Amino acid sequence: MASDSSSDTPGPGPTSRRRPFWQRFLLKLFGWTFGLAFALVAAVVTVGGVALAVAYPNLPDIGDLADYRPKLPLRVFSADGVLLGEFGEERRNLTPIGEIPQVMKNAVLAIEDARFYSHNGVDYKGLMRAGVANLGRAKSQGASTITMQVARNVYLSSEKTFTRKLYEVLLTFKLEHLLSKDQILEIYMNQIFLGNRAYGFAAASETYFGKPLKEITIAEAAMLAGLPKAPSAFNPVSNPSRARARQLYIIERMEENGFITAAEAEAAKKQELRVRTGTQTTAVRAEYIAETVRQLVFAQYGDETYTRGLNVYTTVRAREQEAAYKALRQGIMAYEKRQIYRGPERFVDLPTDPKEVDDAIDDALADHPDNGDVLAAVVLEATPKKIVAVRANGDHVDIVGEGLRPAQSGLSDKAPPKIKIRRGAVIRVMKSAKDTWEITQLPEVEGAFVAIDPRDGSIHALVGGFDFNKNKFNHVTQAWRQPGSGFKPFIYSASLEKGFTPSTIVNDGPLFFDAGVTGGQPWEPKNYDGKFEGPMPLHTALAKSKNMVSIRILQAVGAQSAQDWITRFGFEAEKHPPYLTMALGAGSVTPMQMALGYSVFANGGYRVNPWLITRIADQKGKALVESQPPLLNESMRAIDARNAFMMDRLLQEVARVGTAARAQRELKRPDLYGKTGTTNDSMDTWFNGFHPTLVAIVWMGFDTPRSLGDRETGGGLSLPIWINFMETALKGVPVMEPAAPEGVVNVAGEWYYEEYAPGAGIRSLGLAGESGGAPPANGAPRTGGSSGEQSPGAPGDRSLLNSDGQAPRSAPNDERRSILDLFRN
Repeated sequence: MASDSSSDTPGPGPTSRRRPFWQRFLLKLFGWTFGLAFALVAAVVTVGGVALAVAYPNLPDIGDLADYRPKLPLRVFSADGVLLGEFGEERRNLTPIGEIPQVMKNAVLAIEDARFYSHNGVDYKGLMRAGVANLGRAKSQGASTITMQVARNVYLSSEKTFTRKLYEVLLTFKLEHLLSKDQILEIYMNQIFLGNRAYGFAAASETYFGKPLKEITIAEAAMLAGLPKAPSAFNPVSNPSRARARQLYIIERMEENGFITAAEAEAAKKQELRVRTGTQTTAVRAEYIAETVRQLVFAQYGDETYTRGLNVYTTVRAREQEAAYKALRQGIMAYEKRQIYRGPERFVDLPTDPKEVDDAIDDALADHPDNGDVLAAVVLEATPKKIVAVRANGDHVDIVGEGLRPAQSGLSDKAPPKIKIRRGAVIRVMKSAKDTWEITQLPEVEGAFVAIDPRDGSIHALVGGFDFNKNKFNHVTQAWRQPGSGFKPFIYSASLEKGFTPSTIVNDGPLFFDAGVTGGQPWEPKNYDGKFEGPMPLHTALAKSKNMVSIRILQAVGAQSAQDWITRFGFEAEKHPPYLTMALGAGSVTPMQMALGYSVFANGGYRVNPWLITRIADQKGKALVESQPPLLNESMRAIDARNAFMMDRLLQEVARVGTAARAQRELKRPDLYGKTGTTNDSMDTWFNGFHPTLVAIVWMGFDTPRSLGDRETGGGLSLPIWINFMETALKGVPVMEPAAPEGVVNVAGEWYYEEYAPGAGIRSLGLAGESGGAPPANGAPRTGGSSGEQSPGAPGDRSLLNSDGQAPRSAPNDERRSILDLFRN
């Protein structure tokens, strides 16, 4: 029998040969390495599993992100939807993903996360690409996805630790599970910080470009998309060169990812961007309006005012507000050009090393920011014929010829050290009407402007001073000043009820009140021009603003009676003591009060209250407050319609041939009415004027009262500002003149109350050699008679005359009144 044991006998083959040592060593090394790697992986998985088990339950609840509600600021809008102001720690405008333009989304995706819609929150390909790229780079390349950035920005700190990174990845997966890609992108584009207190791209578009996000261009979108990486380093305001370089890179990335064509990329690279600089973050200058609204809203909502996302809509018209702002500033700067040059604001020692000069200039101008169109600059060279200066943005300014005229005293060889313009001087410059540079200075004088609709009291424009950031005191509502001749119409209005007519002849002759009458120094009032023109009709006297006529009228009406009458217009009796100086506007008013007072003439005799806020809505547009002013009705009547109509005729003559004739001459329309006002020593100048649809008041003066100059008047200073504004405000508005109400008659071209038609009213006053305090003619009320009225400074009362014999100033400017009181009806 054959044996099969032979099969167990080993035969020759490959296994019978022993491998070389180096192969056996490599095999063992591989085995050891694989085993160690396996052990490490197992350990990592174990540790990771433990970490995941421990960390995941401790992750923050992100359910609220499904209804994303960040802190949103209070935003104030004009009646036509233009942003006027914003209050809150974070400037933010919550914008749904559907309203974010595709070009903005594409720019962000191109630079931050091109594969956002294809990965699950962590871009592994991006991680590998960044790792490879970082091998040969001095600076590392990041690989955080948009979802990871949302997790970090909303819930985590910026510390670089393993624990924080673990939480970031876990939160990323959780976010991707809970929210859609669009929801995540919406949060990112509204949450991310982009510099200058702007959070989200909608706020950044307004902050840097002054335009809504929906109007963004490719070039602008690329500039904004460069901000998330480093808002300060790539800020187009503070670092324009670095911002430009990153913008160009992002445009290239957009092209590489197919978001834009090559032609679009080329056009975007060539577009010149206009970046908004300085602190101005709204298209319309309305800081005083915005601050008034902030106070009103805070009084109702408290601290929620700044986080709830309230949108407040006002009665302000953006076009009129901007016109008012520009007109007032132009008027103030025109006055400033006539003043003595006070010298540079500061002197700095500029280094000789050119590399250090820029830093020195930056440091110097940091404390002297631009003020609107009045720009700060540091002088590099100065001679009597030329100044070379540099601005904060690096632009050089050459000032020659007429541009040097305002500062000739500072260029003289004999100029004192504090006035001398030399290298290192910090000066102010601005563009002239001829588009050339001229030297100027920040004004010391202040001004105020307010325009309201007399039919309902709605505020169309309000500028409380030259510059809100420089002086937050609102001169429209808080400055108590003498109205001067601008107060005369209210005295004339009182006289119409006493039998005076526009044809009443009143003597513009000298008046003298001795010490026995005044209780102090003798008083001999004068007309502004120092001349007396004798008897003249009442309408002519108002057109020429004759002081002697106004005093005689007040004597006839009675000071106490006149004081009672002016309260019908909203003036406070205690601010206007019942003395004859009231006839010259020696009392105290605010510009807002003057606007409301003249509104009574403009609207046919009704007293209205100022109205500012029309609607308050939450972030989703739900109305929380809606208001409407009351329609004009008889319960609001302040004076008879006949009185208002007659005063309109008188004030129309002032604007046609009187002290404000320039108004009709330049605006070329008959439906303008108003009165100039200039106080003693030209300490205050006014123009108070109106159209039937708009009352506008202009005031100029110093906060600490002093003369504006011997030749400065309401007609010369304030009226041009009013005309400048009205040229814009009345554009396209049809001519409107009030119809005559019942109870008035026209005789020979002049209007009269029916009962005071020619022959029945007071025909003349002060034509019989009258002296101060003499009884009025034609049986009119007697000053100091049985009604208890007194002459100025009568015994027992304080004198209302200064030591120089002129009417004093009353109610100093430092008196305050709550802004809120003006808007609480």
